[in-house]
Amino acid sequence: MEEKKLDINSLIGFLLIGGILLWMLYMNPSAPEEVEQTTTEQVAVPDAQQEVAPPQAMQASDSAAVAKAASRLGAFGYSATLPSATDAETSVENDVLALTFSNKGGYITEATMKDYKTYDSIPVSLIKDGNADFNLSFGTTDGRVLNTRDLYFEPSVTQSGENTVVSMKLKVSPSEFLEYRYVLKPGEYMLDFSIRSQGLNDVFNSSAPVNLDWSLKGYRRAKSISYENRYTELVYEYGGGSDDYVTNGTDEEEDITYVAYKQHFFSSILLTDTPFASGKFKSEDLVEDEEIDTVYTKAFASSFPLELKGGELNYNMNWYYGPSDYKILNDYDRNLDEILPLGWGIFGWINKYLFIPFFSFITGYMGYGLAIIVMTIAIKLVLSPVQYKQYLSQAKMKVLRPEINELNEKYKDNPMKKQQETMKLYSKAGASPMSGCLPALMQLPVFYALFMFFPSAFQLRQKGFLWADDLSSYDTIAELPFYIPFYGDHVSLFPILASIAIFIYMMMTTGQSMQNMQQPGMPNMKFIMYLSPLFMLIFFNNYASGLSLYYLTSNLITIGIMLVIKHFILDEEKIHARIQENKKKPKKQGKFAKKMQEMMEQAEQQQKQKGKK
Repeated sequence: MEEKKLDINSLIGFLLIGGILLWMLYMNPSAPEEVEQTTTEQVAVPDAQQEVAPPQAMQASDSAAVAKAASRLGAFGYSATLPSATDAETSVENDVLALTFSNKGGYITEATMKDYKTYDSIPVSLIKDGNADFNLSFGTTDGRVLNTRDLYFEPSVTQSGENTVVSMKLKVSPSEFLEYRYVLKPGEYMLDFSIRSQGLNDVFNSSAPVNLDWSLKGYRRAKSISYENRYTELVYEYGGGSDDYVTNGTDEEEDITYVAYKQHFFSSILLTDTPFASGKFKSEDLVEDEEIDTVYTKAFASSFPLELKGGELNYNMNWYYGPSDYKILNDYDRNLDEILPLGWGIFGWINKYLFIPFFSFITGYMGYGLAIIVMTIAIKLVLSPVQYKQYLSQAKMKVLRPEINELNEKYKDNPMKKQQETMKLYSKAGASPMSGCLPALMQLPVFYALFMFFPSAFQLRQKGFLWADDLSSYDTIAELPFYIPFYGDHVSLFPILASIAIFIYMMMTTGQSMQNMQQPGMPNMKFIMYLSPLFMLIFFNNYASGLSLYYLTSNLITIGIMLVIKHFILDEEKIHARIQENKKKPKKQGKFAKKMQEMMEQAEQQQKQKGKK
């Protein structure tokens, strides 16, 4: 599976996390198997939908009407003379999903999930009020180009065991037709779907393309339109397992096996058993002004060519209308979990094989807010040996700081000599600035994986903790009477607390060496130290409160670990004594260090020779 590209929002988060860690080091270098269901579905076909067509509807026996329809639609004029040639609808449902089909076009006009509501308590509908369109465009042997969205299908609803079968037939005669066949299973968000034709090999123009077009506008469902829109995207699979996405713009690829219109926590997906030869995709951002109460987030559109075999169509496919839940999607074993932005490379692996299973396990025993805290504690304990190494390196460099300052002053006019003597000091003392960087870099994959995990954790949706009523969205302690760019029109408390904790942590790791690090011509270090927590505060005000809760807990634990290490584990006087002992011992120089020293000595000699000239 080809991993997704790093988008701009992920890049911002990654740089933010990495920047804080690296800045602190700079300030102080030392520093499809189906799930078994027991609920049976219900089938509801409103009485009004079974009424005989009104008198004005054309009847098959009316030869004048047949002739008129045939002149307009050719062979498919027959469908316009049937009693089903009205805008009537057919409704079916199981215990999780309610669907409505229209005679006109034969497609779904409403798809509503029964178990979920929007932030303002409205049932979540992926399709309603004309926000979606599904169409086949094809040529006929008599020179016409027809669109199924304009034609009338004849519906029928039957039972096949526990499954509900909805057949929509676009007829040219009683036994010749184009059929959409939908199969709804108990407890499933996934429908079987097939497109097939019977007896139309003399009707379809095999030299003209048959195109499948599917479009949808995603409804807003979250408090923060910017946050929801950030994770709303078109994702498609191609080439037998690779995947890519389109957030805003167009794309084109070959050998398509599915396309997903992902709307943060809910998705509409079309899958095909026979890959489409090619696909064209378009995603358009509909949010022009975040201050306005926007109805839609993005508009998606896809187009695929269908292949006629023996003059007929025969495609087996699936529709999925349901939550973007990792467990549900992964259980279908069709790579649908790839639509979730869990991170590329090692970040995605950490989420899939560590964080998601562990979080699912602990949420079985406690609330979601407590589960975030417990998960954070567990992660910090696992990383504590790495943090110990980092703090030990910081302590060594802190002890060496006076000697380094002396070297800086002594050789301030000879940078090459200053570098040589500094490296000798590090070598004798058994210390290195890099020994503090490496432990910090080792933690980056974990931090970034968590940064991607929380926005994708469907389990957090509408789960409250303390003053936050939804851990998947921002918490609010105050509404502002105005809108602040990048910040919003509300005040979130968890980001404030997390920023304070980050500031305290940075003060502990950089405050003592602030004056030593401040050099003429350099930026104001205090300003930058204050800027980082402020940036976090603004950046996370519209993010999920669960993510801010994690960073608050993580930094509080880190502060606690540092205090324990400083006061109960490491003794700076003992570290200083150990360094002095190391300096007395003969130090065997490695090949790389020896080569570096030779190069520096040669450079120094060349510099001296130039000075003599």
